[in-house]
Amino acid sequence: MFEGITRSLGEALKKLRGRGRLTADNIKEGLREVRRAFLEADVNFNVANDFISRVEAKSLGQDTLSRVDPSEQIIRNVYEELCALMGPVDHKIPLRADRPVVLMLCGLQGSGKTTTAAKLALNLKGMNRKPMLAAADLQRPGAVEQLKTLGEQIGVPVYSEQTNPVDVCRNAVAQAKRTLCDSVILDTAGRLQIDQDLMAELQRIDKLVKPDEVYLVVDAMIGQEAANVAKAFNDALELNACILTKLDGDARGGAALSIKGLTGVPIKFVGVGEKVDKLEEFVPERMAGRIMGQGDLMGVVSKIADIQKELSEEEIKKQQEALQKGNFTIDMFRDQFKMIAKMGMKDMISRMPGMAEMIPEGEDPEVALKRVQGMIDAMTKKEKADPDMIDTPRRRRIAKGAGVEPHEVNQFLKQFDQVRVLMKQMSQMSLWQRLKMVTGLGKAGAFLPGGMDNMKMKGDTGHRKSAKERAEERKKKKKRK
Repeated sequence: MFEGITRSLGEALKKLRGRGRLTADNIKEGLREVRRAFLEADVNFNVANDFISRVEAKSLGQDTLSRVDPSEQIIRNVYEELCALMGPVDHKIPLRADRPVVLMLCGLQGSGKTTTAAKLALNLKGMNRKPMLAAADLQRPGAVEQLKTLGEQIGVPVYSEQTNPVDVCRNAVAQAKRTLCDSVILDTAGRLQIDQDLMAELQRIDKLVKPDEVYLVVDAMIGQEAANVAKAFNDALELNACILTKLDGDARGGAALSIKGLTGVPIKFVGVGEKVDKLEEFVPERMAGRIMGQGDLMGVVSKIADIQKELSEEEIKKQQEALQKGNFTIDMFRDQFKMIAKMGMKDMISRMPGMAEMIPEGEDPEVALKRVQGMIDAMTKKEKADPDMIDTPRRRRIAKGAGVEPHEVNQFLKQFDQVRVLMKQMSQMSLWQRLKMVTGLGKAGAFLPGGMDNMKMKGDTGHRKSAKERAEERKKKKKRK
């Protein structure tokens, strides 16, 4: 996600760095590159031009601070204007004392509206609210059944009836009041394109049911067209916010950067996966950091905390004790992949500073992950417990079982040995020390294929060891253990 704009913007900002003195001409030249990066990311033309004009005016009229590189001031201006372009955002969902709050979702067909309705209901449950879903999409075959299935999955009641969308919404609110539900989410029908029938139906619901907030669900994959869709719906309904879906896909950033600039409607939530728990608050400051290649460390911390909640205290204690003793096994390493899979590999990479640049363009990190998993799965229990016993014949057998080359197994074992040392060190660090260490490794190239081999560890002379030397080394390791 956003790899393209992050790379392009990074290149543009590099041209501004390292200049002792910035003039009006080279500021304009650098910002021209920023503008090109925006247009390549499918940001709306007018939004891109207005953004550049604001940054340029701010940069040219700003006094240069003696202790700060002038280029860093411009980069800060770009960051601040990115935050302003996408924010501010109020994430609060109203709560009424006398009646249920009504939230209406609208959007084009295929934007992920029904799934988003369930995700939003789950978020409300997490806030100790009692939501109800209303199946008002009577156009798309299977939409009502899909919502019922999702409602059952998350434990939220779903109201439905085969009448018309207006009656479904009105009666759902009455049912919610009777059953003491404090929120009703209306899943309305979408269309393949914006048409008058759709707008008229939504306007009738808006007039008769009077929703407290109206959210447009829009697909991030359609780029700047998302802003045009938002404008059309906003003109008809006066939207309160947008929910951007499929942000975990190949979104170039055009939607996120264009919607607020063109319509004035903020993005309130973003969908980062198909599962019902994959809806997050949209935080402009974090998104601006990710777009500029600075990552989203707070997002990483939050995701790790969520995953750790699922582990029992006994499991965490067991892992911690093993790490402190240096007993980080290949089996434990394999278990980490489950955590990474839950977090979403691509999403995590986009959140870690410098990581997007570490992955070669066009290469899927999930493929590399599966290759390593295959090598581990081809090992015996003894080999996973004691990787030092894996000699040349065993490497060949593992490689054959995993469908890789022996040298790839050898490379993985070397990297694992270094990771084992790092894990022991990290087990004795605070959370922020760990993050600093990991991001430092990322910037040093440790996450590139073979990257840790390229980092000269202390005592590494670059000498290729013979089979006899390697056998001796394994014996020494066993003695140390």
